[in-house]
Amino acid sequence: MNPLLLWDDSRIFLAIARSGTLSGAAITLNMGVATVSRRLDRLEAALGVPLFSRHQSGYRLTDDGDALLERAEALEHAGHAFGEAAQHQGRVAGCVRLATAENLANPLIIPSLTKLFTSHPDLRVEIVSGVQTVNLHRRDADLAVRMVKPEAGNITIKRLGTLGFGLYGTRRYIDARIAGADAATFDDDAFIGWAESHSHLPAAKWIARMLHGRACRVEANTLSAQIAAAAAGLGLAVLPHFLARQAGLVCLLPELGADQPIWLVMHSDLAHSRRVRAVADHLIALFEDLRTELKAP
Repeated sequence: MNPLLLWDDSRIFLAIARSGTLSGAAITLNMGVATVSRRLDRLEAALGVPLFSRHQSGYRLTDDGDALLERAEALEHAGHAFGEAAQHQGRVAGCVRLATAENLANPLIIPSLTKLFTSHPDLRVEIVSGVQTVNLHRRDADLAVRMVKPEAGNITIKRLGTLGFGLYGTRRYIDARIAGADAATFDDDAFIGWAESHSHLPAAKWIARMLHGRACRVEANTLSAQIAAAAAGLGLAVLPHFLARQAGLVCLLPELGADQPIWLVMHSDLAHSRRVRAVADHLIALFEDLRTELKAP
């Protein structure tokens, strides 16, 4: 085989054979007529045979050209199959297990998945939002969005933003306490806080300092339960700003020093997986868009 033969020139041959003219082939291929003519000359020189006879009405296949037409079409079909295989190989498909807190999953992440699935219709996401500990090393999940930075290991970590917390209550509760004699302190306030199992959280520690040994009126192990208790007027709660706003609660103190960083964590072995990378990139963009909303009161 002549080493000067370029497989892509078979497209020129097919376009001229189908249109019958250089100008028609040029339009089909979005090329200049001179380029089409030059590449046809190059192909004929590489093959060592004339492919067309030139006439005033256009180009007609020679016997040699006619004999090669089927082979050129086979090349075309193989090229399309090659491209389709590459697209299939590069598509994002399969299931990604995402572990995250329920208070991030329900109001933020789940509603955003429509956009992700529009871009990647063959992708599936399993949300793991229970209170149980998820271990990425055991592959309990492919990636996680969490508010406690994990210990070092074979993991990739990226900070997504900050979840801001403030002290909230109903308008009625706050108006009543402001009218009271001890509104400057929290000695007479009822608090809604975390159960003992969550006493390590910054919000729980802040409430413990305010209570001076007293007990919370209501304890719960989920933010949704604390929001419900605060909305019922049962006391004050340390809540994420964005969730408290959605519940119609009023902010009494916007800065408590209880803000928590939000981390994206994935097993390093999966960092280059197309399906996992697609979800990770989506989450990074999502939390970047929400950065101010999550932090500010």
